[in-house]
Amino acid sequence: MPVYITGTGNISVQPTATTEGFPEFMTHQTRYARCIEPSWAEFIAPMEARRMSSIIKRAIASTQMALTQSGIKIPDAIITGTGLGCIEDTEKFLTSMIAENERFLKPTYFIHSTHNTISSQIAIRLSCNGYNNTFVHRGISFELALHDAMLMFMEGKIGSAIVGGHDEMTPAYFSLLDRVGYWKKEAANTMSLSHSTTPGSVAGEGSISFMLSDKKTASSMAEIKAVDTFYNGSGTVNLTRRIETFLSENGLRPSDIDLLMMGLNGDVNDNNIYFSVADTLFGNKLTGWYKHMSLEYFSSPAFGMWVSALSLQKKQLPDDFILRGTSKGDLKNILLYNHFRNRNHSLILLTSC
Repeated sequence: MPVYITGTGNISVQPTATTEGFPEFMTHQTRYARCIEPSWAEFIAPMEARRMSSIIKRAIASTQMALTQSGIKIPDAIITGTGLGCIEDTEKFLTSMIAENERFLKPTYFIHSTHNTISSQIAIRLSCNGYNNTFVHRGISFELALHDAMLMFMEGKIGSAIVGGHDEMTPAYFSLLDRVGYWKKEAANTMSLSHSTTPGSVAGEGSISFMLSDKKTASSMAEIKAVDTFYNGSGTVNLTRRIETFLSENGLRPSDIDLLMMGLNGDVNDNNIYFSVADTLFGNKLTGWYKHMSLEYFSSPAFGMWVSALSLQKKQLPDDFILRGTSKGDLKNILLYNHFRNRNHSLILLTSC
């Protein structure tokens, strides 16, 4: 069954929330950046917004953008992928518990601290009583949410779904992950991350929503042909064999892929795996990357899918995302490949519609 992307909403470290299509992208010189947020008054009443954390406001706003673009008012399902959930509210709850010596605690912080709060708040706001699920699996959370939606479509249980990748990176959590080597030790120019020779990446955050439908409409951007996830690539040979099998199951060969979109993040160990796949299977094919624009966070592959879908709609990949080759304006098949610390790997196949 065909599944189409008919609407998107993107709040990120780039000015994507205030621009239709591709914005004028920014280059960062930093270790850590936070989202460029829209005017919340356009999406949420001020009194409501005061009681919401940043990630909830972003999720609601990005969902509303996707719904408006697609023309669908209430989806059949709401499925969310998040690596951290509402980490800001979690921190507030724990801080107040320590400060108040476990007395006089505000229940709101605890209620909003759970990971499925994001999907729940979207459902309450839309009065959507359909399927509602949240996947919390670190760097593969968004892909599992998308895979779940695809299974629901294949079984004929839904005709539309909002699928989102939402994560926030607070200063406290940035510091915690910094201790275990997730981030660069010095501010880095994000455009140089593809040829970095040091470990660690640049931290970011984002909230990206997709309206998926089994019906092709005037607003359809791309068709999602298949999604696959697997654990532990076990070397270049097994990894490339898995990718070839995935393409073969969808009637394609590596030579049929017009664009390989990869999640290079500036960590020299992670980057080497991407380059080994590109060199072994795709040779001189057009190769793109996106984490120099989205920066690194657990559900950042959603940004890669946003770039890929918009490129298929416009028949061209912007120069800002080209790693190798030249975009000739004839994009048809895009393979989005991402891995999380060489443990969790994911493949998303998109085609023009």
